[in-house]
Amino acid sequence: MTAESIRLEESRAGKADWKKWGPYLSERQWGTVREDYSENGDAWNYFTHDQARSRTYRWGEDGIAGLSDNKQRFCFALALWNGRDPILKERLFGLTNSEGNHGEDVKEYYFYLDSTPTHSYMKFLYKYPQAAFPYEDLVETNGRRTRDEMEYELLDTGVFDGDRYFDVFVEYAKKGTEDILVQITAVNRGPEEAQLHLLPTLWFRNDWASWISRPSEKPRLRQIDGSPGVMAAVGAHPLGGEYTLYCQGDVPLLFTENETNNERLFPDYPNAGPYVKDGINNCVVLGQQGAVNPEKAGTKLAAHYRLTLGPGQSARVRLRLVGGPPAGKGRKTKASASPFGPDFDETMTARIREADEFYRSVTPPSVSPDAANVMRQAIAGMMWSKQFYFFDGDQWLDEHRANPLHTGSREFRNREWFHMMNEDIISMPDKWEYPWYAAWDLAFHTLPIAIADPDFAKEQMELMLRGVYLHPSGQIPAYEWNFSDVNPPVHAWATLFLHRTEQALRGTVDLDFLKTAFNKLLLNFTWWVNRKDRFGKNVFDGGFLGLDNIGVFDRSAPLPTGGHLEQADGTAWMALFTQNMAELAVELATHDRAYEDMVVKFIEHFYYIAGAMNRPGQEGMWDEEDGFYYDILRLPDGSAQRLKVRSMVGLLPLCATTVVDKWQRERIPRAMGQLHERLRRMPELMEPIHPTGPGHFGVAERGIIALVNPERLQRILTRMLDEDEFLSPYGIRSLSKFHDRHPYIFHVHGQEHRVDYLPAESNTGMFGGNSNWRGPIWMPVNALIIRALLSFYLYYGDNFKIECPTGSGKMMNLFEVSKEIADRLTRIFTRDESGRRPVYGGTQKFQSDPLWRDHIHFYEYFHGDNGAGLGASHQTGWTGLVAKFIQLYGLIEPQKALEAGKEAAFRKGS
Repeated sequence: MTAESIRLEESRAGKADWKKWGPYLSERQWGTVREDYSENGDAWNYFTHDQARSRTYRWGEDGIAGLSDNKQRFCFALALWNGRDPILKERLFGLTNSEGNHGEDVKEYYFYLDSTPTHSYMKFLYKYPQAAFPYEDLVETNGRRTRDEMEYELLDTGVFDGDRYFDVFVEYAKKGTEDILVQITAVNRGPEEAQLHLLPTLWFRNDWASWISRPSEKPRLRQIDGSPGVMAAVGAHPLGGEYTLYCQGDVPLLFTENETNNERLFPDYPNAGPYVKDGINNCVVLGQQGAVNPEKAGTKLAAHYRLTLGPGQSARVRLRLVGGPPAGKGRKTKASASPFGPDFDETMTARIREADEFYRSVTPPSVSPDAANVMRQAIAGMMWSKQFYFFDGDQWLDEHRANPLHTGSREFRNREWFHMMNEDIISMPDKWEYPWYAAWDLAFHTLPIAIADPDFAKEQMELMLRGVYLHPSGQIPAYEWNFSDVNPPVHAWATLFLHRTEQALRGTVDLDFLKTAFNKLLLNFTWWVNRKDRFGKNVFDGGFLGLDNIGVFDRSAPLPTGGHLEQADGTAWMALFTQNMAELAVELATHDRAYEDMVVKFIEHFYYIAGAMNRPGQEGMWDEEDGFYYDILRLPDGSAQRLKVRSMVGLLPLCATTVVDKWQRERIPRAMGQLHERLRRMPELMEPIHPTGPGHFGVAERGIIALVNPERLQRILTRMLDEDEFLSPYGIRSLSKFHDRHPYIFHVHGQEHRVDYLPAESNTGMFGGNSNWRGPIWMPVNALIIRALLSFYLYYGDNFKIECPTGSGKMMNLFEVSKEIADRLTRIFTRDESGRRPVYGGTQKFQSDPLWRDHIHFYEYFHGDNGAGLGASHQTGWTGLVAKFIQLYGLIEPQKALEAGKEAAFRKGS
């Protein structure tokens, strides 16, 4: 075992809390729903970036390269000043949803270079311009641009011209669970001498303010005597204990309070005292010495390092945060006696070496160095994207005068979620653009997280199913803008994957995890059946279902035609849900025969859904002429028509595919007997789906449960693998390129509604404008397609081949097709023959500069034709799935997987 694996095992066994401290600060707390106390629910404009330096947060904290404990009582992050900016650089800047021509967008360059799963070692890079940061230029220029124009980026402003910037590296290494070494290295990349102020900052999240409905006791930071050449401060929190911060060098410590500067923002209200949140900013930037506390005490402090660096010169700043009282008060450890002695460098070197060893242990040896670098940064990004998420629904609604448990409460967002109590470390989609959990994103996050830390992956899956998250009705919360929105039901799929992963790693079954997840997922399944099958026909709607603007209408709003949609994707998601639940029930039935009845329930329910979706003629979603699945628009007069948009909606039925091995059937003889009897009595249930059972077994006597039969599979894949339709050089597009030449147009009430192929950003404001499902490539749905192809391969082996790409004359089995798609997705990030990474498109700095080109951003989605990254630039979340693709195809030997069976294939990582 590697040293990091030992730490993970100690954490798992409760022997040492190695995960107590981590990168749990948000990168944007302003502009979030949690901080919105407006009357109209306009979160972006209620709490702005400009206010953030002066205004105290209620529910969390943000910072650059931030660190906190797992309840975010103590917070640590880096602030900087180049001597020219109008404010300290304490947090990352970006545009709000209304300011960006394609929605909200961070306008900074920062990279998650490394992190182990216990955060025993972490490395972060921030690129800081030496010129004044162009805040106004970014807002004004983007404001003039239309949705048809490119975004105006920080590089476009010219502030990096001549390489006049600093590379600021922040590294953390843990000597122990509460002994954290901090090393900050600044490098002048410019041609001239330049000054840089580094202000490592320690503070408390404000949970004591008088306006909070249930305030806590106020904590305290104070300066203490340090050893020669060391400045020190101690912080005491009534709930979080005591910590000592050591700062190398005779550096001044600046103290203030984490209190709102009412004088600046709310003149009608008195200040809490003379020292406020932006006191350090005002002292350093404005020279106001009276803005910091001369008594050297407060709830926020910064060590003020002034550096002057020549061209190419670097400087290093070291700090150490240690749990417990300072030296001289009963604490006589090596760390406190000499916090920057030889053990500091020894520990830092050891943790870097151990991080290298850990990543070698999870990376297949066949993977190229460049792909291994991509895989490592993807997983590191997943580790850095953890955040302490705090939301007490009862308190929040109280403070908004909207708690439905109180008389006279008003209508307000998320009013029906008063039961919620979220106080956990959660994997975020993007800690700047989406610093709140999204339920279906999180399910996909668990797959790459499980490569490094399967226990944390399982914890994340369990979170959404806990009673303080899951609604009493059984609905899984979507995200804080609207917890009641509907996300695709992929949690059973991910639970099954995590179960197989743990089997592979440990050779055991976590029965408690399976039972708990299954029972809660059963509640969620019942919610879907009762709420989203509006007429009891086994066809489902659900709204946008995470695919935002993919349809001709906003599918989450009332239709301009009246009537309703029967959604091919919603119905396919539910078919997959039944399959996953049936397979989980098979696993549980091995240990408890009572679950055999649940196997029967869910397979029968699959038959009913399949029959409804595949109804013949104009009643069903399958279009025989086109060889594709479409949504059906049901009109008030009883008529209906298919909405013939060739999109991911029509590919998702492929994903409702599960292979049934012989050993699985043998485990549930009673259930198999009941199912055979059902099919004997109702043979029509088998007519529209893939044939299975005796006489139709595949390789190694495998059966298959699939929505599509072989002929439909052939027709859908022929379209999907056509480079003039879905198959991009970089994966499967969300919309067929067919609509570039033939836009889908629907007229109603004299208005035209249309869907065009848009390979990049959206040209409409639907769903905020920074998300587009009309052409770009999205990792999560590609992962589902790859998983389905692997399932079909385990059934067919070499007995089913298809031309890939369509028209090429090259025949492939479905394993080869899945690998071809995965290779194209991986190709987004790896260097091509000319040394360019498609993810960075035409941005020359990222393509050619050796100080930029190997630092990877994992975007939200990707250009359908050239692979360039789009949307949120740090959505490592589900885009981190690329790490799983790299690992998977570096491990799987297809012939052995085919012979050994699905169980062995899963245990290899599929």
